[in-house]
Amino acid sequence: MTLEQRLERATELARQAGERMVQAREEQGFAHHYKKGDELVTDIDVAIDTFLAEALEAEFPEDARLTEELSPERGVIGTKGGLWVIDPIDGTVNFAHGLRHVAVSIAWCERGKIQMGVVHAPFLGETFTAIRGKGAWLNGESISVSETDEMSRALVATGFPYNRDSRPPLLKRLSAMLLVCQDVRRNGSAALDLCDVACGRLDAYYESVSPWDFAAGLLIAREAGARTGHLYRCPDGIPDELYGENIVVASPALHAPLKRLLEEADASSGLPGL
Repeated sequence: MTLEQRLERATELARQAGERMVQAREEQGFAHHYKKGDELVTDIDVAIDTFLAEALEAEFPEDARLTEELSPERGVIGTKGGLWVIDPIDGTVNFAHGLRHVAVSIAWCERGKIQMGVVHAPFLGETFTAIRGKGAWLNGESISVSETDEMSRALVATGFPYNRDSRPPLLKRLSAMLLVCQDVRRNGSAALDLCDVACGRLDAYYESVSPWDFAAGLLIAREAGARTGHLYRCPDGIPDELYGENIVVASPALHAPLKRLLEEADASSGLPGL
């Protein structure tokens, strides 16, 4: 199967998942609970994850899956074969609170490299797609990153972990951003933040997230012209493109100064390598 065919099928599944999300929001019948003490999960997260898992298992039984709710085992990241990386609802807190910044994220990887991805935002009516080496699109139209080349003009997005105890050290980074860049956004969906960098709405993004949060969005941003990477060296045995700690994504001219600013903020906090 070609990458184009995989993308077409993944996009169809993402839109079907989005329809389920919209219906659940309209009916207001979903329950929720907290995993790991403070991370919100709704039964719609699980239902959509199950729907996607069953569809992919039926069509691609030879591929492994890494999904947030059903298959979060990081051990399969290093698989040599095909790997689907899925977030059934990226922005669960937004979804539960009635906000629109919510997406389904589906990526397909081969030998640790992201080959195609789709991020579908049903409440925004937007579908972002990309194929490795062939560009990125929003609703079928080609997209590209901003041409911003000064940090003082940059609109930067980030996020924070659910664990409140992990947040204080990150305030140094946030303070550094607010003192230098135009402004900071915290939208609640890593996948959509990356897509917003891809289409030039945002100039940069940094955060530590899980593979399912960023895999599709990272490819979309890169194919739209963004520079992508990590603040610190990735550990051995994990493909760089699936390692979610300290991701830095920006328009080309801003990537180096953004990294430098974050490194200086970490050094001033006495906790380099957060």
